[in-house]
Amino acid sequence: MEQEHLIRKVAELETINDQLQAELRYLDQLLREAGFENGLVTLKNAAKELIEEDKQMRNEEEGI
Repeated sequence: MEQEHLIRKVAELETINDQLQAELRYLDQLLREAGFENGLVTLKNAAKELIEEDKQMRNEEEGI
């Protein structure tokens, strides 16, 4: 019984993993079409840069 439950759970997780991979591939494709040269990688780098700029601006405003 326990083994059957684990087999079903593994199958469910494999399905979820496949769906998430497909969504990430699609999102990456859309980002490339929208001008992010390297897709998700470029978007992540841009987000990190914006966050860092925001932190620096707040620090400057606070005199740090």
